[in-house]
Amino acid sequence: MKRFALITIIAMALTACEGNSYNVANDGTGYPIPNITLESDVMTPEVLWTFGRMGSIAISPDGKYAVYPVTYFDKAEDCSYSDLYIVPTDGSAEAKRLTNSSARKSEPAWTPDGEYITYMSGGQLWIIKPDGTSPKKISDIAGGIEGYKISPDGTKLLYIQQVKLEQDVHDMHPDLPKATGMLFEDQVYRHWDSWITTYTHPFVTAFNVNVETKAGKDIMEDEHWESPVRPHGGMEQLTWTNDSKGIAYVSRKKTGIDYMESTNSDIYLYDIESGQTKNLTDGMMGYDMNPQFSPDGQFMAWQSMERDGYEADKNRLMVMNLANGEKRDYTIDLDQNADNFAWAIDGKSIWFVSDRHATDQIYNVNMASGKIEKITDGVHNYQQVIPTANGTLLATRQSMSKPSELYNVNIEDGSAKEISYINKQLLDQLTMGKVESHWVKTVDNKEMLVWFIYPPHFDPSKKYPTILYCEGGPQSTVSQFWSFRWNMQMMAAGDYIIVAPNRRGLPGFGQEWLEQISGDYSGLNIKDYLAAIDYATTKPFVDKDNLGCVGASYGGYSVYFLAGCHENRFKAFIAHCGLFNLEMSYYTTEEMWFANWDMGGAPWEKNNKIAQRTFANSPSKFVGNWDTPILVIHGQQDFRVDVAHGISAFNTARMRKIPAQFLYMPDENHWVLKCQNRILWQRTFRNWLDRWLKQN
Repeated sequence: MKRFALITIIAMALTACEGNSYNVANDGTGYPIPNITLESDVMTPEVLWTFGRMGSIAISPDGKYAVYPVTYFDKAEDCSYSDLYIVPTDGSAEAKRLTNSSARKSEPAWTPDGEYITYMSGGQLWIIKPDGTSPKKISDIAGGIEGYKISPDGTKLLYIQQVKLEQDVHDMHPDLPKATGMLFEDQVYRHWDSWITTYTHPFVTAFNVNVETKAGKDIMEDEHWESPVRPHGGMEQLTWTNDSKGIAYVSRKKTGIDYMESTNSDIYLYDIESGQTKNLTDGMMGYDMNPQFSPDGQFMAWQSMERDGYEADKNRLMVMNLANGEKRDYTIDLDQNADNFAWAIDGKSIWFVSDRHATDQIYNVNMASGKIEKITDGVHNYQQVIPTANGTLLATRQSMSKPSELYNVNIEDGSAKEISYINKQLLDQLTMGKVESHWVKTVDNKEMLVWFIYPPHFDPSKKYPTILYCEGGPQSTVSQFWSFRWNMQMMAAGDYIIVAPNRRGLPGFGQEWLEQISGDYSGLNIKDYLAAIDYATTKPFVDKDNLGCVGASYGGYSVYFLAGCHENRFKAFIAHCGLFNLEMSYYTTEEMWFANWDMGGAPWEKNNKIAQRTFANSPSKFVGNWDTPILVIHGQQDFRVDVAHGISAFNTARMRKIPAQFLYMPDENHWVLKCQNRILWQRTFRNWLDRWLKQN
């Protein structure tokens, strides 16, 4: 139910493995790999969780080296470990591992002089030399830090940590130290998967690699809101001014119901010397996020959504002249989102990533002319894009068939050279299914892009059970993403064909296509799903008598809704964290801006035709038509879509004597983050489909 990139969040989900080191084999590429030779060339859940996961990239000041963490998982211990790697940006040498311990390392950066690499581990700041020598913890900040940025002049440190601002029951009743109750008077008291008892605040302190870093000054002292913004904001929402005298940060300075109903975040500029704060985006009503200052310090670029309350609004690329406050939308004529942007080194242009027709490519916009040029092409997604001081462009890239790796991109012709090989040893042993795009006619005669993912060793003379994949969001992309749960190759490896439509409501096909779904959950996008699966059944290799339908979040809503109207198309359903009862969703979810916009209003607004149509088309209204086996999956810690939805759907199926299973996960949220739980999820998912679609 949100348009956030999930991969990096998931990658850091597990607790770190204990111990000082781990034993790994080495395949000659510079990466540690579990000592494993696969028994088959077909993906399994255990193999999927053997892949290493690349974290954020940091480029040396001279542009010659890139450093990044890679996270691996230990199934037996249900934990993760990570280390830092360094590689020449031109790909002239293999990556080198800088660290070797089971403690998690994240957020690498370089000191401005290039002498040290900084990183976080155990909630504190560490340094290490680029040759891997002299690792040293250099901070001792009570409570630990969650992110940081060194000032451009190298003398100050910006970091974030949790602060407690309100009394809890133990403060009110000190004689009840074992009481577990929580007392609330207003919204928001929970968000995503956490109860709100603290706020994330930015702090600034002195920095010197030779002196232990101490606690600093809270630049939002006593302010009852957070920066970065919940639930997934990180250090991309805070940055230094070029002169190291100011800090720009993002915050949504609202409380209670106002906070729940608004997406109006702003960018604030804090002056270190005076302690004064200025709202740079005052009057701009939607999300304003991720400020970056131009190399000469005269301009600030940021991402901006125009409308308050609409979290899936177009992500515009805005630039402000800091001298006079003039703002310019550089994507006003681009009917696409602008994401993951970065200033060119000379400040004359900005690089960004944008989704077009279900792939994410690199674009460049000229600051003088406003001309936008598409740089790359291909069936893959670019993610993080980083220009370097030596004239190269580095970017991470992934696809449905390959997890993220680092590439050197030629800015003249868009060609790319891979310079990291984190998962080469595993990928060389696997056969991936073919990924193919089809353009399918919709009921209103529009064209819809649908991905077909074929099984490994596909034989067109055979008939395969086929799965309709329903995307969540509802306005998140079905592009060339690599997931460690909804992994298309993992699903296809069970000898299934996967049909993944870019139905109404998805980005990459213009704002009109994207916005159609709001207030019309049960309308054209549901018909798009049926058009996609009906098109698939015209193919001779699709077994139309053994079709399944799966999805999560809004995709779970789609599954529940289709269960009541599919007219015998499907023989099995799987819904993960889906919306079953829309009125219950309105009353229990925590981000009311989402409910108000997408559902059209509140259930009690009887004269609101859009809202009343939405609630009248809740899947719970059509369970009298249910007749198909269904697997329901839900996590207790899911506050976006309360676990009561899953319980209600499962109970309904069983009371109607429909075969059903309920995979309940008491310690998981809207996703599934733990290694063993993920493998359990994958096994249960596969077993359910095999049980109902491979009986013949």
